Amino acid sequence: MSHASAEAHLGDDVAALAPGALDRLGDVVQTCAGAFRYVIITDDIVGPLYAARASGSFRATRVEVLTVAAGEHTKTRETWAQLTDAMLSRGCGRDTTVIALGGGVIGDLAGFVAATFMRGVPIVQVPTTLVAMIDAAIGGKTGVDTAAGKNLVGAFHSPAAVVIDPTVLATLPPEHLRAGLAEAIKHGVVADAAYFGRTVNALPVCLSPRGAAAPEMAALITGSIAIKTAIVASDAREHGRRKVLNFGHTIGHAVEAATEYGLLHGEAVAIGMAIESHLAERASIARSGVADAICAALRAAGLPSSLPASVHPSDIVARTHVDKKARSGVVEYALPRAVGEMAGAESGWAVPLTDSFVTAALA
Repeated sequence: MSHASAEAHLGDDVAALAPGALDRLGDVVQTCAGAFRYVIITDDIVGPLYAARASGSFRATRVEVLTVAAGEHTKTRETWAQLTDAMLSRGCGRDTTVIALGGGVIGDLAGFVAATFMRGVPIVQVPTTLVAMIDAAIGGKTGVDTAAGKNLVGAFHSPAAVVIDPTVLATLPPEHLRAGLAEAIKHGVVADAAYFGRTVNALPVCLSPRGAAAPEMAALITGSIAIKTAIVASDAREHGRRKVLNFGHTIGHAVEAATEYGLLHGEAVAIGMAIESHLAERASIARSGVADAICAALRAAGLPSSLPASVHPSDIVARTHVDKKARSGVVEYALPRAVGEMAGAESGWAVPLTDSFVTAALA
């Protein structure tokens, strides 16, 4: 499938998905979210690599670049305040478009800045990691972390456009590429068994030195985006089917918090998927062998599938209660029935599990 034909099936948000898209960012943004002033928010790893190319694509237009430290620890209300204050000090008003240039942390943070600045200005997502390209930049979730947990303060704020240049993956560290593959595996589990199989088969190529430019990588990106955009289109505010995208995230977010974000998001989600698929089998929800298939895919991607030795199961269970998926004191999980089929259609796509059940399974 060519990039041009793929774009037609990826939803209205994806304005460009092609090698070199970063160099025509200015034209795309001015068409989709034209403004008097543009603010590029990036981090101190991505900025030196790509901020000049991104800002240069706007030619003579007013463009500001704001840079924050890289890493999950940056995604806080304090950084949000610093960024909004910086925009105000530069004279930004409601005629401003914010551009998120970076991975999932920058996408979430810049998106929350845009959602709240002057009660909302346009955001354009320019993801530079695989996890951001196929998941974080799609769907309009924005937010920051708190001491209590991940993404507990935020807003839905759909991007005016998403601009994806797969060639930037060539500078992505291997562990970050593997972390992104966790979300691709998740998309196959929650919605498309055939895509799951193609993704597993493509792993060796995608993880090879030429993987960023390989047709298999392009197919993985377009396939994941198509799955996520279709699910989001059916349930933008996560009142129903969109909850299936939380597979692996209830336990995964708890693992991130318990390790003080020492693991990448995709690594924690991989652990979450492995554990939650075993929970599904133990609860007689998933068919026998589902957990083994998912864990085999994770291992093939070089991802972890068990809790770190330093993390106690009771800590994980306690932390799930401060996650957004807890209801009336009971934690709800997105659980697979089979690869490509999720359980819970009759109960709003979320399955409640008791703490005692989860603790016993983890033990």
